[in-house]
Amino acid sequence: MPHTLALPKVLAPINGPIEADSRSEPTMSLSLDPTFRISLLETMMLIRAHEERLASLATPTSPGTCTAVGQEAAAAGVVRALQTRDRILTNHRSAGHLIARGADPGRVMAEVMGRSDGYCKGKSGSLHVSARELGVVLTSTIVGGELSLAPGVALAQKMGQQESGGITTVFFGDGAACEGIFHESVNLSVTWQLPVLYVCENNQWQAYVRRDETMPIEHVADWVRGHGIASRTVDGNDVEAVHAAAVEAVAAIRSNGKPYFLELTTYRQRGHFEPDDQAYVDKAELASWKAHDPIALLTERLTQAGVIAQGELAHLRQRVNATVDAALAFAQNSPWPDPRELTTDVYA
Repeated sequence: MPHTLALPKVLAPINGPIEADSRSEPTMSLSLDPTFRISLLETMMLIRAHEERLASLATPTSPGTCTAVGQEAAAAGVVRALQTRDRILTNHRSAGHLIARGADPGRVMAEVMGRSDGYCKGKSGSLHVSARELGVVLTSTIVGGELSLAPGVALAQKMGQQESGGITTVFFGDGAACEGIFHESVNLSVTWQLPVLYVCENNQWQAYVRRDETMPIEHVADWVRGHGIASRTVDGNDVEAVHAAAVEAVAAIRSNGKPYFLELTTYRQRGHFEPDDQAYVDKAELASWKAHDPIALLTERLTQAGVIAQGELAHLRQRVNATVDAALAFAQNSPWPDPRELTTDVYA
């Protein structure tokens, strides 16, 4: 639903990428295999194209979606550090996490459009997707809801109820971190020493509210250190830095069985919910963060390093667009759910 809340004039723009990067560790992944680096770029491009296509279809009366445009590095960098035995819990901006995990873009799109070939037979929309075959336990539309369940999933892993050595990764935003359940979840995981990777995508916006209207500090990591959990803040728009940090975090969890907190500083480039005119967003602030776009950042880095040529880059874009075209066609051709299945696969 469009929102026209005016930005309070007394507030300065949220710190841009330069200050947000000040706590980041140096990028450690420059020695990554060229093929892998290009695959990270393609994953981010596919997530972006998929979400922008869905956003272009949104109308005030159609099923909407919450996109994570601008946050693709978080999904691609973290999920590629995980293994199939690991489990994922995510939030209302879940498409990127799903696609990075290997979800079929057509089935994701069909789910958003309420068609029967979607991952939940069209009954979840974009806000409740789960995909057991991908290890995606839950998409929670309740802000912070996934945080309340993550310790339980990790406890099951620790007690041997799932594949040995698996960890639980839970994605959430700075808005969820402002809720009490965040601290309850972290406290329980630290106390019980559960294998949980907490990934906070600090995207500077909490629905239509700026982060600095609800947080007195810049970083969520400063809050969690009091719980005695290992933590790190990284430039969330640098996918290679994100991936390197995630690899280290996952290795630490598998080694000592203790939880780890990873804060990725990024920015939500589109509105809270599609369609959204973003009338409440400071234009200079938005432009500043777009200048630090994660896809443009990696594209420039790979181009300058000679890892990818312009011709190959153009081919990559064509392949991504063809994938999204096919996904949309698949979703539009998928049938509507049978009304007789209205009460199956649901809880009440």
